[in-house]
Amino acid sequence: MKQQQLQQELKKKQAFQSPEVEAILNVLRTSDQFQNRLGKLFREYGLTCSQYNVLRILRGEGQPLPSLEIASRMVQVVPAITGLVDRLEEQTLVERKRCHKDRRVVYVAITPKGEQLLDEMDNRVSDLHTQLIGHLTRTELTDLNRLLVKARQSCCIDSEATV
Repeated sequence: MKQQQLQQELKKKQAFQSPEVEAILNVLRTSDQFQNRLGKLFREYGLTCSQYNVLRILRGEGQPLPSLEIASRMVQVVPAITGLVDRLEEQTLVERKRCHKDRRVVYVAITPKGEQLLDEMDNRVSDLHTQLIGHLTRTELTDLNRLLVKARQSCCIDSEATV
């Protein structure tokens, strides 16, 4: 693939200021395009990307979780997990349960309707993942995952330093 691919896509006349700038913009552009495609699929089922993520977390855990635990596991940080859970509860995809030991703690559980919705979506989501990134080899995917994790490490260091 050409070195200036992103530069051409963005119709940028001059070279990027640095390889770091180009890499960040490549990640952001790719993320945006993936989010758009995934978001379109999720909307067909009446969900947002974040709502889908909550349902996947709950299904994967296999038991109710406190709202704050769900928030800490989200792929994308959401400022208001309560509102997100409210909307899923309105659709009867999750239900809230108060903790008997500590009434301040609220657990969220996926309902059978929520599990059924995810089951209906699984093949289409998997197919879209393959369509979006299945052209990469296993080695390329392994390298990509390793490099993205390595790139994110600076975010963890910076956020810990500012706390």
